[in-house]
Amino acid sequence: MREGYHSYDGKIPIIAVGLRNLRAYGPEGPVFLRFGRDRLQPLLDAIGNPRLEAVYAREAEAARVHQEKYQAQLREAAREQAAKRAAEAAREAAQREARRPSCAGCGNRFTDERWEAAEETDWGRLVDTHPHLCDDCKAVTVASAAPTPGRQEEHQEPLPEWARQEFMRFPRRPRCTECKAAFTDERWKAVERTGWDHLGQEQHPTLCETCAQEDDDSIDNAWPDSRAHVSTEERPEPSPVPRPKSGGWFSRLRS
Repeated sequence: MREGYHSYDGKIPIIAVGLRNLRAYGPEGPVFLRFGRDRLQPLLDAIGNPRLEAVYAREAEAARVHQEKYQAQLREAAREQAAKRAAEAAREAAQREARRPSCAGCGNRFTDERWEAAEETDWGRLVDTHPHLCDDCKAVTVASAAPTPGRQEEHQEPLPEWARQEFMRFPRRPRCTECKAAFTDERWKAVERTGWDHLGQEQHPTLCETCAQEDDDSIDNAWPDSRAHVSTEERPEPSPVPRPKSGGWFSRLRS
């Protein structure tokens, strides 16, 4: 007997019943006596082991209570870990917002995209031409750059987005070495092409469109193509190729 119950593993129960008790209480009443016990029991209790089942029930309840406590501890630990991660993320976000730069023109904070573009470097050199300005202020600054008076002076409209991205690497507008006039946006873009095939794309990268055209015209006037004026009638007939004479030691070698 252990912990208030007997173990009947490998044993066959022997049960007796009296007809007088059976008639008085019926087959479901406490009329069965199991050998080795001193009281009458119902049939299921007599053939079973109720004290063992009670011990199993108490152990299952104790295990259930222990599991609930363990799950509650896990949930509490998860809540504490989540709260700690949220506090750490909030602290890092606050520190990052404190480091976020402000526009020198309007005072507004940079967006994440503008912040990343302003800090981008190429071999240790800033790629952006106006890292202290936001996108709007940079567009206004680039578009409002007044050209120097000259033959190509004209009203410059605000640059579109593709033009601002194209001129980002060239903050200073070129000037014509002949007339000293500032390049237009189209001329600037044409002479400042980048890539492996930039050589040979523009014959006069230091001249404006007008001066470049005048230079090409002067070259055409100074060196006209004389071959275009030669008619087919004036072309001399090709001289016939002389053929070797027959005979001699060379003809004998050929034969």
